[in-house]
Amino acid sequence: EFFRELLENAERSLNDMFVRTYGMLYMQNSEVFQDLFTELKRYYTGGNVNLEEMLNDFWARLLERMFQLINPQYHFSEDYLECVSKYTDQLKPFGDVPRKLKVQVTRAFIAARTFVQGLTVGREVANRVSKVSPTPGCIRALMKMLYCPYCRGLPTVKPCNNYCLNVMKGCLANQADLDTEWNLFIDAMLLVAERLEGPFNIESVMDPIDVKISEAIMNMQENSMQVSAKVFQGCGQPKPAPALRSSRSAPESFNTRFRPYNPEERPTTAAGTSLDRLVTDIKEKLKLSKKFWSTLPYTICKDERVTAGPSVEEDCWNGHTKARYLPEIMNDGLTNQINNPEVDVDITRPDTFIRQQIMALRVMTNKLKNAYNGNDVNFQDTSDETSGSGSGSGCTDDICPTEFDFVTTEAPPVDSDRREVEASATQPGWSLQTLLIIFLSLVLQRQWR
Repeated sequence: EFFRELLENAERSLNDMFVRTYGMLYMQNSEVFQDLFTELKRYYTGGNVNLEEMLNDFWARLLERMFQLINPQYHFSEDYLECVSKYTDQLKPFGDVPRKLKVQVTRAFIAARTFVQGLTVGREVANRVSKVSPTPGCIRALMKMLYCPYCRGLPTVKPCNNYCLNVMKGCLANQADLDTEWNLFIDAMLLVAERLEGPFNIESVMDPIDVKISEAIMNMQENSMQVSAKVFQGCGQPKPAPALRSSRSAPESFNTRFRPYNPEERPTTAAGTSLDRLVTDIKEKLKLSKKFWSTLPYTICKDERVTAGPSVEEDCWNGHTKARYLPEIMNDGLTNQINNPEVDVDITRPDTFIRQQIMALRVMTNKLKNAYNGNDVNFQDTSDETSGSGSGSGCTDDICPTEFDFVTTEAPPVDSDRREVEASATQPGWSLQTLLIIFLSLVLQRQWR
């Protein structure tokens, strides 16, 4: 929502500025600028837009309109205007503004869009994993840990902390295998967040875009004679316009020098300068989520409502009686549960749905790495996780930072939505989310009793 509001405010600011500065001339050609923002919004929302080509097309169209305005005494055919647009790079009628703006806009929008996409993928993965069904062995182990003390006449004795850890590590063995790819994903998100705070901050790029485009137009006006002469030389002498049309167009042309717009007059956007604060807040939350899946058993078992606590080792339920829990604590992950004394875990059958989420994280991590280096990725085509939409980085040696050296891992395509539907149709009704709710409710029942 923040980025969408930012674009809308930038468009509104440009429109207000240009109406006051250029008046009717702008209003007659406003669709050129409206199309620019429409394409930027379409790109940000996931559209297959080539940023570099789109920006090049904007400046070419603007040159065609400007060229007609500074030469109202001539009639220009469509073919002639197409010839004019080909001189955009050669003549540089707008100075160095198009080049600099292209670098800033492409880098800023690539980083912003990929970062938001990453937040969405992370949320979806967490939501989907929370719906994974617990195994029958896990359910039996939980019931034994929570209710067998009643059978032994020990209703007030809570499970030993280490006992709980082995139960939860067995229950969450597949989830713990997410941790490696999840941590790489979080690291990549934090790197892209740096782009949102640096020189390619989308807020600092979009806020003055109206002034930058106005500067380009003023530069075109100042060099209009030289530009026209070179175009006439390359494209040929145009035909004179009919006298009636010429006289009617004269008042609408650039026959006076328009005052540059004072940046202080630009309306303040609703977004203000809150991007830095927003990114800082998100970064802190991302850092806290590292190692989430491997620490989940510890988070559950340290709750005093669940276990007797690490300090109470002798007077706790160890699965058989009120005594110390002797077995060692298993390591994290599926393969390490082969000798789990509390939960029967088949290490030869990894949960395919969780493996698909690992692949989804890997694909998104690769896209984030590409975005950090300024390489665009087309989110419309998830079947090609390493290909770009063609926008590229827009970088120049003097502007772009040194690329981060990443080692990427290829991953097969993942159709997450389809997999989720298939999984929900084939798995039992119990999920991790349901398991945790039932687990806590059982604990609360124990307390009330």
